[in-house]
Amino acid sequence: MIPWIAVQEAPLDAMALRSVMEDSHAGALVLFEGRARDHHEGRPVLELAYEAYVPMAEKELGLLREKAIERYGLTRCAVHHRVGVVPLTEAAVLVATSSAHRAGSFQAAAWIMDEIKQHVPIWKREKYRDGSESWVECTHRFQM
Repeated sequence: MIPWIAVQEAPLDAMALRSVMEDSHAGALVLFEGRARDHHEGRPVLELAYEAYVPMAEKELGLLREKAIERYGLTRCAVHHRVGVVPLTEAAVLVATSSAHRAGSFQAAAWIMDEIKQHVPIWKREKYRDGSESWVECTHRFQM
């Protein structure tokens, strides 16, 4: 069975995730796939790697899922995030939302992605063509 929430090293499967989103009450299904790209702020990127505190990341993703369902009136919601090395063009994150109408699904998917970047203990490291590496989008998290 495909879980609603997953943090895993294995490649993400968008079509398998989509299959659990089938719902006759939903007129909309949004499947967002965040992928590793070959550049960041003008620098050529060779690969991405993600690290996470998996138990806490899964707990936080579960809470986001519950909030999104309530806030946007979703019928279903799933979030899968990859850890470890993510080669270029492969999915690093999948967010699937379904609702009666498209607005709720689109808004929820965008909100979930913003919240993941702000609050979930998953960190991204980029390896650049020149051999250097950098942690990115991590400095704003966990400021208490």
